[in-house]
Amino acid sequence: MIERESLLLFLTAATLIAVTPGPGSLYVAARTLAGGRREGLASSFGTGLGGLVHVVAGAVGVSALVMASAEAFAIMKIVGAAYLVWLGVKTIRTARLEAHAKVGAAGARRAFREGIMVEALNPKTAAFFLAFIPQFIDPAQPVAPQFIVLGLISVALNTAADVVVTYGCARVQSSLEARPGLIRRIREGAGVLMCGLGLSLLLARKSA
Repeated sequence: MIERESLLLFLTAATLIAVTPGPGSLYVAARTLAGGRREGLASSFGTGLGGLVHVVAGAVGVSALVMASAEAFAIMKIVGAAYLVWLGVKTIRTARLEAHAKVGAAGARRAFREGIMVEALNPKTAAFFLAFIPQFIDPAQPVAPQFIVLGLISVALNTAADVVVTYGCARVQSSLEARPGLIRRIREGAGVLMCGLGLSLLLARKSA
């Protein structure tokens, strides 16, 4: 259903995005630093479940758009690539202003519930899925199944990255708290990578 080359490109891009620190991983890191490994893991799986809400909603919405207008779908893909560039620029500009949130210890169950809500109610997550996944979808094939498959892969990669962050933060709490400059530089690097991805997608659409 999904072409092999498109799937490999998607896996590369999705893995790259998953391992670059973002708001979700910073939230999981803050929860781990405040409540320990159990709360961090609960938050990781909670945000993963919240991400599935956007996958289902996005699959329905994109399918309806394709059925209504192929031109509108093409425009959305271009706008989506531009959004990735904008997101990268914003990430770079705000990197120095971000700090770890102060999250009190509240228990694994509450951390899980709050993780779901944080991700499910985050409009930036919905916008990101709508910007990123359609770049790798073949509009000539059924769209909803493609969106769901790619969305599940993306959520799984993000959750796996958050689990790694949880274990890392649990083991080196003092080092992370003492090196805010390193976190800032990683965030700036993530912004550059997002800009590069968006620009490459824009150039690919233009040459095509």
